Amino acid sequence: MASDYDFMVQEAENAADGLKLAQTQPPDLILMDVSMPGMDGLTATQRIRSIPELKDIPIVAMTANAMEGDKEKALDAGCDGYIRKPIDVDRLPDDILHYLRRRDERGAEHHESTRAD
Repeated sequence: MASDYDFMVQEAENAADGLKLAQTQPPDLILMDVSMPGMDGLTATQRIRSIPELKDIPIVAMTANAMEGDKEKALDAGCDGYIRKPIDVDRLPDDILHYLRRRDERGAEHHESTRAD
């Protein structure tokens, strides 16, 4: 469905700016570059996970310097997924929708369980 691909993208120059942006304008999903100046993306992910209002936002790590074990490190830091660069631009919208749908499903499950209590 064409409307599924209607994304608004906000960009931050570094992790500190990204944290501020996420707090003022919470996104639906974060594509987190692992290697950034100043604070790295995994540290930024851990900080986001510690903020109650942001802790459920899907975070997908992205890196061009993929080394063995990096995916596991990203998942351990709190990322929901991992994408290697160069990005497959044909697949990226579907990947994003996948993480958004998983978030929506988790939210629906949480809503159902709290309603049943």
